[in-house]
Amino acid sequence: MLFHRLTSVNWNRMEHHTDRYHGNELIIRRGQTFQIELDLSRPFNSNTDKLHLDLKTGPLPMVSKNTHVIIQLVEELEDDRWEAKIVERNGNRIKLSVNSHAKAVIGQYKLTVTVESPKGESATTHDPRKDIVMLFNPWCEDDTVYMDDEEEKKEYVLNDTGRLYYGTEKQIGGRTWNYGQFLEGMLEACLYVLEKSEVPPPGRGDPVNVVRVISAMINSQDDNGVLAGNWSGNYVGGVSPTAWNGSVEILKKYQKEGGLPVKYGQCWVFSGVTTTVLRCLGIPCRSVTNFQSAHDTDVSLTTDMYFDENMEPFDELNTDSVWNFHVWNDCWMARPDLPPGNGGWQALDATPQETSQGTFRCGPASVTAIRTGQVYLKYDTPFIFAEVNSDKIYWQRNLDGIFTQIQCEKKAVGHCISTKAVGSDERDDITHLYKHTEGSEEERIAVETASRYGTKPDVYSTSRAEDVSLEVKLEGEGPRMGADAQLTIVMTNLSSQARKTTLHIQVAVMYYTGVLKGTVKKDKMPVALKPNEG
Repeated sequence: MLFHRLTSVNWNRMEHHTDRYHGNELIIRRGQTFQIELDLSRPFNSNTDKLHLDLKTGPLPMVSKNTHVIIQLVEELEDDRWEAKIVERNGNRIKLSVNSHAKAVIGQYKLTVTVESPKGESATTHDPRKDIVMLFNPWCEDDTVYMDDEEEKKEYVLNDTGRLYYGTEKQIGGRTWNYGQFLEGMLEACLYVLEKSEVPPPGRGDPVNVVRVISAMINSQDDNGVLAGNWSGNYVGGVSPTAWNGSVEILKKYQKEGGLPVKYGQCWVFSGVTTTVLRCLGIPCRSVTNFQSAHDTDVSLTTDMYFDENMEPFDELNTDSVWNFHVWNDCWMARPDLPPGNGGWQALDATPQETSQGTFRCGPASVTAIRTGQVYLKYDTPFIFAEVNSDKIYWQRNLDGIFTQIQCEKKAVGHCISTKAVGSDERDDITHLYKHTEGSEEERIAVETASRYGTKPDVYSTSRAEDVSLEVKLEGEGPRMGADAQLTIVMTNLSSQARKTTLHIQVAVMYYTGVLKGTVKKDKMPVALKPNEG
């Protein structure tokens, strides 16, 4: 006869930084020791009695798949392995210190204890109330999600509220978001999302796998994930995306209704829910907003605008767009699957825009690889590179049907990339993490390196005369609702010869996603410029 109990759940949870999760089950982080007390029917004899623990997760636990773990008693604990040691004896009670592996599968484990006596008698006990939840461990140096800065861990793992940014780069707005990862039912809801995903339990030990599948599961396309996206303006039958102020209601509703997608979300909602799930599972995560965010639809790594012979837009070809803002996520981890130097922040986007390997998901893409234009490194680095650093290229069709490049805007995309600052509600500009200084030699090398791996690899191979520059200036802070917008268009002849040009102007109303609603004004005028004249 024996039964076991978990020594001071509070002690274990304080040690494992899981004390803020609601409830009193044992929630531990991998790669770190925890303690169990066992009450036996007689004193335990280390010389003659044998004892081992079994931890099982998933529907088909297997030792070979690391979903069935057998933990033997040892004299001394060693790092990086599953094992247990008796650290205290008191009559019929023994206390075990149990060491877990830093690459253990995360999720719910069923714990059983078996004791064998010299006479061949064995007793096994399982108490479902003593099951264990295993999470990733940013405090463990051997875990690939390890983060060394204590203040950053407090922000990116333990903070349950945050700020999401929206609007335009001239008028950046911020809204408070309740992540609520420690509230009642939230751990179960986040594990439910993982259970509903395609990733089998053996794959849940690799954070690269886990965040990739979460980016697919937060949107409802393909897999009946958490949120249905809606950009139509008609939200009948659901909640307007702007009405949400946190993730809790969304995730609880998804679990309660058996995996029925919750209506409706847009980019900031997808991002906020992703932050909740990853922080809950123990992966450092933050929501990130990119202003003037490009949507490259053809993997050209450029944002392309097409015009006919008369400079009329080619609507059927103009599928690329630039959003006022777009919100995605950064998550923190080492990338042993990539060349050294690509660990740290990884970009992840749960908003369904383009498919990746047949599924609406995006990332994780190394932010370092994005910055340097190494878009051949997985996952989905070309798409995120284009969002933050693609050139906006204008093409005109010639009489022979061939398109010629007529203009290239090198600074039109990827401004004021923002996230909530560590330890305060201030906005932190992290543009420098995603791209070199705009116009610098390093930034140009990154753009041209990236383009060589796209569908238009020769776009920068021929040099072009760019001796007439064009700049549109906005007076003050730019256009506001209900007020006139004062625009100044400055053309400058950079050459020592006169230039005759035609200026085409189109002012249009568009959604924040870059989709045109209607044209306000359209005009064209000849402009003659003397040498070096502005």
